[in-house]
This record gives sequence, C-alpha cells and structure tokens, in this order.
Amino acid sequence: MSCRGPCSNQITLNDGRRCPSYGLGTFLSKPEEITEIIKLSIDIGYRLFDCAWLYGNEKEIGEGLRAKIEDKVITRDDIFVVTKLWNTFHEQQKVVPACKESLKNFGLDYVDLYLIHWPCAQEDVGKVDFQLPFKDAVYSEYDIVETWRGMEECVRLGLAKSIGLSNFNSKQVQKIVDNAKIQPVVNQIEVNIFLNNKKLIKFCKDRNIQIMAYSPLGSPTRPWMKESDPVVPLDHDKIAAIGKKYGKTSTQVILRYIYQLGTVPIPKSSNPGRLKQNFEIFDFKLTDDEMDVMDSFNCDLRMCHAEELLGSPEYPFKGVEF
Repeated sequence: MSCRGPCSNQITLNDGRRCPSYGLGTFLSKPEEITEIIKLSIDIGYRLFDCAWLYGNEKEIGEGLRAKIEDKVITRDDIFVVTKLWNTFHEQQKVVPACKESLKNFGLDYVDLYLIHWPCAQEDVGKVDFQLPFKDAVYSEYDIVETWRGMEECVRLGLAKSIGLSNFNSKQVQKIVDNAKIQPVVNQIEVNIFLNNKKLIKFCKDRNIQIMAYSPLGSPTRPWMKESDPVVPLDHDKIAAIGKKYGKTSTQVILRYIYQLGTVPIPKSSNPGRLKQNFEIFDFKLTDDEMDVMDSFNCDLRMCHAEELLGSPEYPFKGVEF
C-alpha cells in the first residue's frame, strides 16, 4: 500500500496485513453526495474507508473508489475497504451471500476487512430503515461462533482479506478468540471523550486485536439523538487551550487524543474543509498531562446504545464491566 504523507502511517494486523492508522467513516453519508466525498477524501490522503451494508451507500462509495483507480490516482492495493455483515444475516449460510452482495455493490473483487456489525442477530422483518436500524427490531438467538464460521469462509473464498468484530464486549471477543480458526484482527467500537473505552481497548490489545474507533466526535447528527443528550464540548476551555498551544482546532485535539489511545479513528464528514482538517492530526502530539486532561471528560456515556436490542441475549452493553 503506497502513499505519501499521513496516510503512510500504518499498523500491522495480527494476520500480517497492513492497515492505515486513520480512516473515513461513511454512516449517514447521503448516496447522492458520497461519491464526490470519496473522490475528495482520496485527494486529501484518506486510504481507509469504513462502510457497511446497512448504510445503504456501498454502490456510490464503490463508484468513487473505482473512478480514482481508473484515473490512476490510486491502485486497488492503495486503499483499505471495510464493510460489515448486518444483523439479519447472522446464520452461517447467509454470511457468504451477504459478503458477495456487498462486493457487487462496491464493484470490487474483495474487501480488505469484513466485520460482524453487531453480536445481536435480528429477524428480517422487511425493509431496513438505514437511519434507525433498530426500529421495530425483533431479535433472535443465534450463536455468534456459527456466524464467525461464515466469516472464516469469506476469507477462504478470497472475498475478504481479513475479518473482525464490531460492538463486541470483552466476553464476546473472548468467545470468538477461543473458538476461532481465523482470529479476528479488529474490534470496531465507540470511542470518544465521553466514552474512552480504555479497558476494552487494553483487553483487545492484549489479544493482539486492533481497535477501530467509531463516533470519535460523539456522532452529533445521529437520528436517535434526544434533546436532553449532551454533545461533545468542542468549545470547552480546556480543549481549546490545548488546541491553541498547537495551532489546532478542538476537533483536531479530540481526534489526536483518540488516535493516541492506540485506536484507528474513523471520523465522518461531508464538509470538504472539515474533511481536510480532520486529517491534519499527525504533526503534533499530546503530552501525558494533556492526555490526562482529555481523560477527565470520560463518563462512560454511550451515544450508540442500540437500546431496542436490550432483550437480546447477546446485547453487548449490559451485564459486563466492559
């Protein structure tokens, strides 16, 4: 994977594959806008693209990626494409067809990383609401190890180079680790200053599983947000003071903090200026004292809680410490 500048910062996953240490999230990116956003982000230097079947925009993302490949701005090897298995496809026999559907959407031969989006299986009750995916959800009981067997088959068939998890708690991660023939390389979880998830980060790191950090800015445009919900305090004096020291915005300070926690942040933006700013976090480093200041905002407040799945035996945010 060749690249100049910040995107040359890469990590090595536990299967030996290289992955960019920073990426672009695409949840809630509008299909009519995302193709141009992808093209612009590639010009800026982004090489990791976090996607999901659920987001309803794989086709348009693929159009942007393929356009840049056809224009010889990048090669396929230069980019790292992530997508996810949705909850209604947990049955082992459904995993490979679901992966193939995503590949058809992208117009690609393989994805670099395929994740189980949530440990909870849902019944297929018809059309999925991409913005409120748990609305009217009916959960079903299905062994996540059996789902993992389908993920492993995706690797054996060459549909996915690597496989991993998303929204799995420590017990669920350990269950997969103990039963896997192919180990998960990533657990993608929510990480921001309200929920720094340091215990789960360490737990996964101890098992050589990389953390990808979604909602690093607190997902302020999430459709299920309530008026009473707090928002990440971009105007807080302590964060602004750190930013002033380095000539950076509060957003850049927060993203740098998430990065220094040892994660791969995947912030989402549709604004060209913010896309560029979000990427400019590699020319400064927070001190230990500044990391402590950022740690002080943690209150274990989760933005993406999927409370509609509380009754599921695999609901990941209840009954465990982390």
